[in-house]
Amino acid sequence: MRILVTGVTGFVGPHLVRVLQDAGHEVAGTCHHEEAPGDQVETHPVDLEDREALRAVVAHARPDRIAHLAGLSHVGTSWRQMGAYFRVNVLGTENVLAAAGRVPVVLASSAEVYGPVPEAEQPIGETRALDPASPYALTKAAAERLVLARQGTVARCFNLIGPGQAPQFALPSFAGQLAAIEAGDAEAVLRVGNLEARRDFVAVEDGARALCLLVERGEPATTYQVATGRSRSIRELLDRLIGLTGLRVAIEVDPERLRPVDVPRLEGQARRLRALGWTPSVTLDESLEALWQATRSVPQAG
Repeated sequence: MRILVTGVTGFVGPHLVRVLQDAGHEVAGTCHHEEAPGDQVETHPVDLEDREALRAVVAHARPDRIAHLAGLSHVGTSWRQMGAYFRVNVLGTENVLAAAGRVPVVLASSAEVYGPVPEAEQPIGETRALDPASPYALTKAAAERLVLARQGTVARCFNLIGPGQAPQFALPSFAGQLAAIEAGDAEAVLRVGNLEARRDFVAVEDGARALCLLVERGEPATTYQVATGRSRSIRELLDRLIGLTGLRVAIEVDPERLRPVDVPRLEGQARRLRALGWTPSVTLDESLEALWQATRSVPQAG
């Protein structure tokens, strides 16, 4: 099949391209105008807010399926940029669907749409009602409704981790600070936000395999969860990451890194996805090692 991947130069995009190409698919992609086009695929710079430009890209690419990854995804930033998140994540998704016409769309969504869930009701099942607690989560819940109403497929991802994620996210931020400390460019103090939140961490490579599977075999108007079924605290992952570096550092809470609302725990089932044959294959330590090695190979700002 020929697959169009929106947001192909983002965190998940390059991993998904490799999986799709290894499976024998032909891949094209879109990126934002300000981003560098990818060199793995035919890439079209386009703004999600430009419906006619998206129509032109789809007409040129002639995809059999569209994997919609593009959007704004940082929960903390969404509180300060609510308008932009609505325009890109909601109106942008509507524009992708309009451009797609009858081409099936797979949306990469987020477990943040659930909001706070009691401990006794986790792991979370696919049919649980949504209760978004942040502007970002609200936009993803709205995007899901648009896609499902058009008979598309939703991949509700829990926290994907690995190399290539933007540095404003927690783990890449930790890795970047540690790399600067290792290089002697920063004092041995790690600045952090809330370390007690628990998340179901999934290797980005496993997430890409799940998305490929849903592009190939996902049912219309159906939501699939990409999750391992186990949650861990941010503190545990930070401790593991520090252990990989061999550094001795102090940890300091930075109020600027705390969110107005931070969901305490998100842990999910992946019953529907596992029924298609998907299982996680990359360990947490392997993901953290890959993140660390990728980060320390790039010069860090102090």
